[in-house]
Amino acid sequence: MSKHEVDYYVVPTDDAHHTEYVAESDKRREYISGFTGSAGQAIITQNEAILLTDSRFWLHAEDELDENWELGKVRSPALPKDWVEWVSPRISNARLGIDPTTMSVQDGDRLVSNLRKRNSEVVYPSQNLVDAIWDDKPRKSENKAFIHPIEFTGEGTNSKLQRLRDWMKEKAEEGETLSEDPAGALISSLPEVAWLLNLRGSDIPFNPLFHAYLFVGMENAIVFLDSVKVTTRVGEYLQDLSIERRDYGQVWAFLASREWSGGGKVVITPQTSVAVARALGQARYVVLPAQVEVMKAIKNDTEIEGLKQAYLRDGVCFTRFLAWLESQIEEGSQLTEWDAARKLDGYRAKARYYQGLASENISASGPNAALPHYEPSRDKARVIDTRTPYLNDSGGQWLDGTCDTTRSVHFGSPTEEQCEAYTRVLQGHIAIDTGIFPEGTTGLQLDALARRHLWKDGLNYGHGSGHGFGSFLMTHEGPQGFGIDFAFVKGHVLTNEPGFYKTKEFGVRIESALFVKRVETKRSFNGNVWLGFERLTCVPIHTPMVKPSLLTTEEKRWLKDHNVRAHEILSPHLQDDKRALSWVAREAERAKEIADM
Repeated sequence: MSKHEVDYYVVPTDDAHHTEYVAESDKRREYISGFTGSAGQAIITQNEAILLTDSRFWLHAEDELDENWELGKVRSPALPKDWVEWVSPRISNARLGIDPTTMSVQDGDRLVSNLRKRNSEVVYPSQNLVDAIWDDKPRKSENKAFIHPIEFTGEGTNSKLQRLRDWMKEKAEEGETLSEDPAGALISSLPEVAWLLNLRGSDIPFNPLFHAYLFVGMENAIVFLDSVKVTTRVGEYLQDLSIERRDYGQVWAFLASREWSGGGKVVITPQTSVAVARALGQARYVVLPAQVEVMKAIKNDTEIEGLKQAYLRDGVCFTRFLAWLESQIEEGSQLTEWDAARKLDGYRAKARYYQGLASENISASGPNAALPHYEPSRDKARVIDTRTPYLNDSGGQWLDGTCDTTRSVHFGSPTEEQCEAYTRVLQGHIAIDTGIFPEGTTGLQLDALARRHLWKDGLNYGHGSGHGFGSFLMTHEGPQGFGIDFAFVKGHVLTNEPGFYKTKEFGVRIESALFVKRVETKRSFNGNVWLGFERLTCVPIHTPMVKPSLLTTEEKRWLKDHNVRAHEILSPHLQDDKRALSWVAREAERAKEIADM
């Protein structure tokens, strides 16, 4: 920092593609701070070091940070919304350094504007300063990319590229933000590159992604993907699509040379890195919302059917696991959270189309379940007890879909407080699941449904009520989500996951996946504009913590219908597992008994 005359240096979680999760070789923030959570920024001065993160990770960070670090809190009421808002008022007459590949155009514009008012500036050292001291930095992955066939995607690459080109033409015709014929779009988001090309990879743990940039011209396309990652089959596939391949690092020369035809601008998104914008030059790009993300979020019929099959397979594995775990605890086995997670992995590994986990198991008992993003380690995992709820949030990556399910169970006699919290969470889950709403309704408007019953008792949770997810892609996918100001449309898929966490004591969460569909209503005011949800997840709701007196008649009926349906759907796939068959049958019967109360 002294060499580059930098007073502050920012190390984001982000890599050059601003993907939620990054490869081992890009975990600079983890390396410099020791904090392993998936969100946060390290801000370092000559005299102090601050790790900024949101409420999901505060306890996690406090446990991992050593005496050199201070925890800074963001993204909660009365706190700065992000690191730019946190750092801006604290800087005066200073130079803030950052690797331009790790900062988005959106954040960069705000930061430069904010610091200018404080007689300060943003500077971009010639190398990443963490890389300069990281002696044993992991090498970049050389894993091969592979084709994701049409039987799972439901749409070919040429069709997707043409839809993107048509959108760019429409924006040019509108003339407001893109006033001339566009040169094309530079796609830097790894999920968007993978989705457009119908390719997948394994460069990032739990995420089927590969490192590449994609330029979509109005008549051509170039993928910047290293040759070592391209098999003969993928090379032929790209040739058949008339997509040129260049090595990954050649993207910078391409952007600087501006070799595309015509004088139009290149479309980039707000999440594109400052480095890309600087290579293009300010006069040569226009920033528009991420249209590929919008396209990708709307699943076609093939993808919806694939997700149904993936969630059935994942549900069978999850149910086998819960039945096994309960039997082990009843027999007195001293199983740890880590043991349980590995057993669930084993069930999934035997199933058709399995491609690995979609995220590390959140396998948590007791106070660990109060950490929304807790991950057990073999040497520190807690023994699962019969006094507190056990929570498992996990899912598989399958060739036909990405799964994300949470169930909270209790293997003993739950307390009144645990039952009340769990039941309030269940009521929120039901309220979302049964929601019906007109076109134009956003996730922000529906979010209160998930929280209303918790709020009655002065309870809440610090994470979103649900997020989009991918078709053999990302566990977290936008732009839709509960709590987000983006309108739901037919074909969106989302998780429904209210929870409650009592710090250092226990936590509960119930998460199921939904897809948005058209529904018929009694009155159909304004016509065929009504939407609702259909559930993808098929795992029974565990009933011992349900407090029937808190439930309405309709809520009891929903619980009965859900568990009975799960029993009917799962049973044919559990004929070789009498323990699991008995478990789903028992949960169906218990739900019927609750409905009759």
